[in-house]
Amino acid sequence: MSDIKPIRRIVVRDYDNGTKSGALSDGPSPDVHTDPARPGFAATRLWVTDQTPARIQNETLNAPHTIEPPKAGSLCRYLQIPPDAAWKGKVGSKEVQAYFASIGSPGASTYAGSAPHPYMQKTRTLDFALIIEGEVTLVLDLEEVKLSAGDTVVLRGSNHAWSNRSDKPCIIAMSMHDAA
Repeated sequence: MSDIKPIRRIVVRDYDNGTKSGALSDGPSPDVHTDPARPGFAATRLWVTDQTPARIQNETLNAPHTIEPPKAGSLCRYLQIPPDAAWKGKVGSKEVQAYFASIGSPGASTYAGSAPHPYMQKTRTLDFALIIEGEVTLVLDLEEVKLSAGDTVVLRGSNHAWSNRSDKPCIIAMSMHDAA
């Protein structure tokens, strides 16, 4: 996992009956999920809520790991997307199914031999994606959209995949919310 950048996560809380703020924890997020079929891929969960409005609590990463947030909840995730050249042509149905099963969301995969990308996925969520670093192509059923650092995407339960056609990793910050 040496090519995976650890993501520093600072969790803040109130002390002295709410009159002073301070760091409860400061260190790498303990919830990093990789995909053996895609060297350099990492999905780092930073925080999970299980209701709206969210409860103020000390830790949330004990919730089961899935791509989707819990019902009525939200999920903050950091993605590192490696260049496609590292895995393209080496991944098929078996590898994609194994990845989605390992991350707790086998039903999110929309893999099909005729799909525009092997890692196509669809969740019942409203997602806000901010491209932090690098370039990535948002693969949709009817088109592709090239994105670079500073671009944002609002995904509304849409079938999609991320394709990195550059020679450097792409970093995406995601805020995902359960949707109806």
